Amino acid sequence: MYNTISLYVMAGLYIVAGLFHFVKPSMYEAIIPPYLPNHKALVLISGFFEVAFGVGLLFEETRSLSAWGIILMLLAFLPAHVYMLQSEKFRKIPSWALWVRIPLQFLLIYWAYQFV
Repeated sequence: MYNTISLYVMAGLYIVAGLFHFVKPSMYEAIIPPYLPNHKALVLISGFFEVAFGVGLLFEETRSLSAWGIILMLLAFLPAHVYMLQSEKFRKIPSWALWVRIPLQFLLIYWAYQFV
C-alpha cells in the first residue's frame, strides 16, 4: 500500500514539471539529443503527458495507468540524460550532478511503480 502524502507529492511534481515545459520550453529543448527531430514538439508533448499523468495519479481509476505512463516516460528521458553527460554544451554543470540524474531516474521509476 502506498503513502497518500507520497502520492500527492509525486502528482504535484509531475504536474509542475509538465507545466514548466510550456513556461520554459527552451530549457527542455536544449537537453534533447540532436538526433531526435522536432525538439519543440517533443517538449510540448512530453509536458502534456507529464501533466496528464500527474493528474491521473490523483484518481484511483487512472492511477495505475498513469504510473505506468510515468515509468515509460522516465525511460524515454534517459537518452537526454546520457546526452547531457556526453555533450560539451553542458560542461558548466558539475559532472557529478549529471551523473546523479541517471540513478535518480531509476529511483523515480521505483517510486512510480509503488502506484501501479
